[in-house]
Amino acid sequence: MPRIEDYAIIGDLNTAALVGRNGSIDWMCLPRFDSPACFAALLDTSEAGRWLIAPAGAPGNCTRRRYRPDTLILETEWEVDGGAVRVTDFMPVRDDAVDLVRIVEGLSGEVAMRGEVVLRFDYGRVVPWVRHSKHGISAVAGPDSAYLTTPAPLRGENKHTVSEFTVRAGDRIPFVLRWAPSHEPEPRRIDPFKAFDATDSFWREWIARSEMEGKYKDPVERSLITLKALTYAPTGGIVAAATTSLPEQLGGSRNWDYRFCWLRDATLTLQSLLAAGYTEEAAAWREWLLRAIAGDPSELQIVYGLDGSRRLPEADIPWLSGYENSRPVRTGNAAAPQLQLDVWGEVLDGLSLTRAASPPGTVDTSWDIQVALMEYLEGAWDKPDNGLWEMRGPRRHFTHSKVMAWVAADRMVKAVRTSGLPGPDDRWAALRSGIHADVMRNGFDEELNSFVQSYGSRELDASLLLVPRVGFLPHRHLRVAGTVQAIQERLTEDGLVLRYRTESGHDGLTGHEGVFLACSFWLVDALLGLGRGDQATALFERLLSLRNDVGLLSEEWDPVSQRQLGNTPQAFSHFPLIHCALQLHHGEAHGSDTPLQRPKHPERGSGQLPKDAMESGPGTSHPAPEKRPETSR
Repeated sequence: MPRIEDYAIIGDLNTAALVGRNGSIDWMCLPRFDSPACFAALLDTSEAGRWLIAPAGAPGNCTRRRYRPDTLILETEWEVDGGAVRVTDFMPVRDDAVDLVRIVEGLSGEVAMRGEVVLRFDYGRVVPWVRHSKHGISAVAGPDSAYLTTPAPLRGENKHTVSEFTVRAGDRIPFVLRWAPSHEPEPRRIDPFKAFDATDSFWREWIARSEMEGKYKDPVERSLITLKALTYAPTGGIVAAATTSLPEQLGGSRNWDYRFCWLRDATLTLQSLLAAGYTEEAAAWREWLLRAIAGDPSELQIVYGLDGSRRLPEADIPWLSGYENSRPVRTGNAAAPQLQLDVWGEVLDGLSLTRAASPPGTVDTSWDIQVALMEYLEGAWDKPDNGLWEMRGPRRHFTHSKVMAWVAADRMVKAVRTSGLPGPDDRWAALRSGIHADVMRNGFDEELNSFVQSYGSRELDASLLLVPRVGFLPHRHLRVAGTVQAIQERLTEDGLVLRYRTESGHDGLTGHEGVFLACSFWLVDALLGLGRGDQATALFERLLSLRNDVGLLSEEWDPVSQRQLGNTPQAFSHFPLIHCALQLHHGEAHGSDTPLQRPKHPERGSGQLPKDAMESGPGTSHPAPEKRPETSR
């Protein structure tokens, strides 16, 4: 089976397909990211559905491939005995139908080609009824119908559709796969070459809006295109990844469905998009966020469907063997109803960022929702929760959750005091001080000289690297420096950062996982804030080297087998790549609610403490209250 990094993504801003280096499309869900797959070989064998186009008898992977510059159009080339050939894959931006286009082009000589389409609806379970037509074939089963048109010959063979043809220099032979609900008429046929020109223009015009400059321009813009590819255009939501159940440990059970939208991604998304100049996309994501969280603030979820739907029931697909026998294969996500108190802080942090980036005089129409969220958190911040990493074990008092509760109070106080919005800023300021004192007292281990994963534990957690980024303490505070050192010494493998040590068993799961790529980018951010720019740059460039040949990152990296792990491409890996590149370009670390390309304002997340607290002693950024607030501990 191909490695995870062997895959490249193409998409139409509604769904996506993964194309392997061998010319096989092994994953595609229709008509949306979260729909059942019609090609699911990624999680089983070719009999679960795939679409292969490659030279006949080719040994496997292509000679080279690339995205056309500044686009999401993939070009895959083979050089074989007798000639060279290119397959160009793309999906036109969705209008009223779903189209997947593959164009076979002869570059030199003469090459015998073989195509094999194995359509299997409902994650490989349903074999459609296939008929030949004037322009190709049609396939129908239940709610799904698909139409393949091509001038190449097609024939049926063991429930596969096979095409064998020869391509010579200058030939261009198109294949177009269209999908439609089975109760509707066949969708209109497109001109594949005009569709190519339109798709090429769309992506070039879109990335031309990027304001990125400097040595990291290319990786940043590839990440921006990848994030755009993960956007569900009808609502503005951005899925965490295009796949489900790619494992965090090969052969293990840490396999999750990431085809949904996490609130936690909001601040990173907004900061990355705004800093790169994509205000329209940032506004669409903000509007998705506000629609999703509308309602009773006590019912806030960590993750929602593409359209903001709340019910994401988790189920197994037993007929799929899983990627390299990593079972179970899951759809839905049972973490959706978990209590993760940090999300309230992340939402309010993200909305604070958009407020800071808005033109003067802009009216904050979401303020009432923000107040409701804050009022709920006032009575809930001291409860145990499941934490940032969606622990399926017993709830605990996670330090990061408490820090993000502080963030929520901090951003609300600043909104009242700097933007003139109505609210009980004195009450929220007192809460901010109380939470800060509680974390400093209970979330730090003096012997380890580090913040810890949860109150009373001695375990480390990569989320603690975010303490300075969110402004809880300045980067050069001794407790921040101690935490960074402890994580580097005790929570890394081969210099890259784990989320936490799974050996404790606190997450309620068996097995292990690779290093979490986003966490290593957080270390880049922390090192830059500590003034260790050379180390930050070296680590960042090493992380860039882990991207695949077309610039994509999955969720994790296995330092032993030297391969990518987890769902792909992973938005949560590409967000911090952009963020770190921009910060390295500007030469300084910024607060999470500070627009990267604007001067920092002392009341907007600068995280600065008085000088005497910067270099010595634990300190706090706000005076502690006379009495410690009661907690549930």
